[in-house]
Amino acid sequence: MEPLTDPFGRIHDYIRISVTDRCNLRCIYCMPAEGMQFQPQDEIMSYEEITAVVESLAPLGLRKVRLTGGEPLVRKDLEKLVAMISAIPGIEDISLTTNGLMLPAKAAVLKQAGLSRVNISLDSLRPDRFSMITRGGDVAKVLKGIEAAEAAGLSPIKLNVVLMKGINDDEIKDFIALTLNSPLNVRFIEYMPIGSASDAWRQTYLPLETVIEACNEAGWTTEEADMPSGNGPSQNRRVTGAKGTFGLIHPVSEHFCDNCNRLRLTADGNIKACLYWEDEYNVRPLISDPAAVQALFRQALGNKPHNHEMALALERKAQSHTPTSRRMSQIGG
Repeated sequence: MEPLTDPFGRIHDYIRISVTDRCNLRCIYCMPAEGMQFQPQDEIMSYEEITAVVESLAPLGLRKVRLTGGEPLVRKDLEKLVAMISAIPGIEDISLTTNGLMLPAKAAVLKQAGLSRVNISLDSLRPDRFSMITRGGDVAKVLKGIEAAEAAGLSPIKLNVVLMKGINDDEIKDFIALTLNSPLNVRFIEYMPIGSASDAWRQTYLPLETVIEACNEAGWTTEEADMPSGNGPSQNRRVTGAKGTFGLIHPVSEHFCDNCNRLRLTADGNIKACLYWEDEYNVRPLISDPAAVQALFRQALGNKPHNHEMALALERKAQSHTPTSRRMSQIGG
């Protein structure tokens, strides 16, 4: 079969699937403190429905699946879904994005079920600041989650740091220091205007040149680094002699749309060919018909724009399409 290709020749072999819009944290860049409307449980895709979608796409070249949320581990028995997807011929890599709080209890069973690796969100190493950013989270529990992932053999372990001016940008050196003696990959991510390109976002947004400047200030020389798995948008570097690496993901200042290979499926069954735009295509009514599922994904890709134009939002310039009103937790991180 023809691979999943958009009008710009980009082949899509990777899907991010949100299994829930719920979370046990309330990070300031992901959802509002109050008034969040969560999907009723009967509108959330079942594990069988999710597996059927992946089964339909595997013959078209889908090879990588990432499970996200909200917080995916608040979904009961997630290891069952991992095992179901792992059994699909052609699927080579299953990963998870999590805040890490529930990993001590889940890392080993997830690994046994077929999970390859984890990305763990960690936006501050300071307990009081972490609690502020997450609205009540305990950073010590996340650090235990990292240890559990390491002990379970999930590799590589990537730490996702959303960099925010005036909030956590003074911790850049502390995060990079984690990589000096440990094989971690710390990924600095530019703050994206998902759900709201507000003045507060513009004032907090920080381009990632700051990370290299911090390395220079610390007297660290850096070099390009290859990751053992994953071919995502991160530009990976290593402090000379370090065991680990750090990466720069700059969707706003230097978008990586030319090489985009990913699709998204929301917890309520909507295909999003691009994270930023509002275009969605609900696949749930077609689950029992693999050919129809394939056709809808091709339709979604056929309408995928060349890039997301977040930089225009930063400059308050007109955009060619309508940005999504969904928050990140409602789309899938």
